[in-house]
Amino acid sequence: MTTFPTLSALACAVLFAGCSLTGPVARSDLALPAQWHETASDGSAALPSPDWWRGFASPQLDALIADAFAGSPDLRVQAERVIQAELTLRSTNSSLFPNLKLSSGSGWSRRFDDINGTTSPTNSENASFGLSASYEIDLWGRVAASIASDEAGLAASRFDFDSARLSLAASVATTWFEYLASFEQLEIARENLAIAERVFKVVEARHRNGSASSLDLSRQKTTVLNQRAQIEPLEVQVRQTRRALEILCGHPPGAAPLLQQPAALIATLAIPTIGAGLPSELLLRRPDIAAAEARLVAAAANIGAARAALFPSISLSGNGGLSGILLFSLANPAATLSVSASLAQTVFDGGKLRAAVDSARSKERELLETYRKAILTSLKEVEDALSNAVRDAHQEEAQIQILAEAERSLHLAELRYREGADDLLSVLTAQTTRFSAQGQLAKLRQARLTDAVNLYKALGGGWRAEDSVAVVPVATAPASAQNADRR
Repeated sequence: MTTFPTLSALACAVLFAGCSLTGPVARSDLALPAQWHETASDGSAALPSPDWWRGFASPQLDALIADAFAGSPDLRVQAERVIQAELTLRSTNSSLFPNLKLSSGSGWSRRFDDINGTTSPTNSENASFGLSASYEIDLWGRVAASIASDEAGLAASRFDFDSARLSLAASVATTWFEYLASFEQLEIARENLAIAERVFKVVEARHRNGSASSLDLSRQKTTVLNQRAQIEPLEVQVRQTRRALEILCGHPPGAAPLLQQPAALIATLAIPTIGAGLPSELLLRRPDIAAAEARLVAAAANIGAARAALFPSISLSGNGGLSGILLFSLANPAATLSVSASLAQTVFDGGKLRAAVDSARSKERELLETYRKAILTSLKEVEDALSNAVRDAHQEEAQIQILAEAERSLHLAELRYREGADDLLSVLTAQTTRFSAQGQLAKLRQARLTDAVNLYKALGGGWRAEDSVAVVPVATAPASAQNADRR
């Protein structure tokens, strides 16, 4: 009798089930610098916090970012990818449990027999009910490796969501600063037009008195026309930037209630002081690096699953059922029961399974280089953000002094021209210098705010893996999709 040897073999298989062929996760040997080469603040500055945008002291910016988190289509796309990864993991986890199937059936048939030249019908009825079960023993850890791969994939998708959330907040902030800068440039252009028209009235009065030439009058009129021509493009730029901000927040153009309020002055926004920490800490603070590392873990698990496919697979199955001769009835049933085990081994596949292992190893090497590139890119982004912050801060300090001197020069040039001590060319030169200096100062203020956002983003925006955002399907799905599911 072969039952006991078979059961013993299956028991040994169960005892060794789950032995994994997965190797260690590949690690980068990239040496990180001990300190940053660029410094924008002293060591006492605080590291970014998860709500880093509050450092700009702009309630309207806070409200815009909250609005974007709630309505951005890009963020909802990433949320759905997290949900898909969760469902994939749930599907793979089901392989750990037996597969049970219920079946039932009934039938009726009539047979016509020719007996002594007479056709005699014979009716027959039958009914059956059965239960079958099957289970694959994960002897080599193929299923466990697949689960580990899907778990790492889910972690990577969550980190991608966090990275998209950080990028969205940074995009809203930089677009908001661009909107304020465009609005201020428009106000500066209108102010410069008023100055040019004021000087034109002086030149016109002197021309009527014969103390100014027609050339002076034409030159100043040209200045007025040039300043007037700059207003319309700036108005268009303000509207276009506002529409871009509305789209980021998930609103149609003109439908964002938060942008119905008057724009704040860009000079009133605070520029936060940001601590950069150490380069070695950066690997734990950026969600994109964490996502790349999670994909490395998934790749190592995929190698184990591909290697396990080279070995035999063992499956257990059982069937039981009842059948009767009466239609829709199991009176006086006949019972059946069977248990079986199967062992399957691929003998020849033309190298398909070996190629799958080599492909998985190549994918791991690719992801390792992707991980290294992510680290190198992050280091460069931090260094660039630090150097840009220092440069633009120095340039803004110098530009403030340049603007003060330009305003003083214009004031003196106008006085001297009114008194006839100087010609109009000095006034024109002073106007041009003042107009340019004021516009440049607004651009530098925007640049400093953008530098702070870029530094926040490069440092990970206060992100930590343990605080990774959990995605709730109902909260992220549009109402129309939810209604469709109910239907």
